[in-house]
Amino acid sequence: MKIAVFAGDGIGPEVTQQAVRVLQALDLPGLELVEGDVGGAAWRKHGHPLPEVTLEIARAADAILFGAVGDFACDHLERHLRPEQAILGLRKELGLFANLRPARVFPGLEGHSALRPEVAGAIDLLIVRELNGDVYFGDKGIRTLANGERQGWDLMAYSESEVRRIAHAGFKAARGRKGRLCSVDKANVLETSQVWRDVVTAVAAEYPDVELSHMYVDNAAMQLVKSPGQFDVVVTGNLFGDILSDQASMCVGSIGLLASASMAEGTKGLYEPIHGSAPDIAGQDKANPMATILSAAMLLRHSFGREAEAARIESAVAAALADGVFGGDLGGSYGTTAIGDAVLGKL
Repeated sequence: MKIAVFAGDGIGPEVTQQAVRVLQALDLPGLELVEGDVGGAAWRKHGHPLPEVTLEIARAADAILFGAVGDFACDHLERHLRPEQAILGLRKELGLFANLRPARVFPGLEGHSALRPEVAGAIDLLIVRELNGDVYFGDKGIRTLANGERQGWDLMAYSESEVRRIAHAGFKAARGRKGRLCSVDKANVLETSQVWRDVVTAVAAEYPDVELSHMYVDNAAMQLVKSPGQFDVVVTGNLFGDILSDQASMCVGSIGLLASASMAEGTKGLYEPIHGSAPDIAGQDKANPMATILSAAMLLRHSFGREAEAARIESAVAAALADGVFGGDLGGSYGTTAIGDAVLGKL
């Protein structure tokens, strides 16, 4: 079990340290942790946010535990040298095409959601977002029109094979949950989405045990607020998934509790909290490490098939929250290390 640990910038090292403590406490046979530099920390040390030595560690690992990248002091750098290029480079280099982002409200935290408690309490969903295509990776540019105005343009495109690959990921995820998959697109106005819907519908024939539905993205955004309990697994493209997954994070009350996985073909994946590097509180023992700890649980589940250990971690986090172990993001006073201690105690 070779795990690369890339802590990164800001609060990344602090929250990652607590997740590593949890992994080590499980006493897993063959566990090997290898650290590497990414982001602004890597740029300062190696002159690049994703140096070759880090890539070598990533290629050799079975899974990656990632903290966060982002450093205001690096905003003056050319774009290819900025910290955020580390995560983009890893996605491209390792073929990480499927982002899995679960969202559920822990018992007792319904009041922390932006939604009514009775609505928030029903949230237990997984968003499967395609990561390597769509308008983010299409051709783009700025041109000057005949009247002298500037016009920005971006190409949205998906091939059938790209959609088929993420559709399989969505169906497999639904098969392991409640057996319901909602595919989100905008097929009424976008040809890209029409291809998406056609391919997802065709792939559905291979999963007769999964109930497939389709929903336009504007309606999906509304339904996530109105009746989020209706969703089990949502599969969607890069742009729509970016927006909907962030919306779902606020529905559960705090981004300090949300983990994510970015998967390649097979079991290799990169696991990270969805929050950023938060440089304003870095080094102050204020960050909530629970999202990173829960990311470690996803790592054990998806890359190593260690369901029992993953469930133990998730139960320990839930038990700590039930005892009122809240960080500042939840209006509490527990610091990073104290939260880690509490989770380890429950574990």
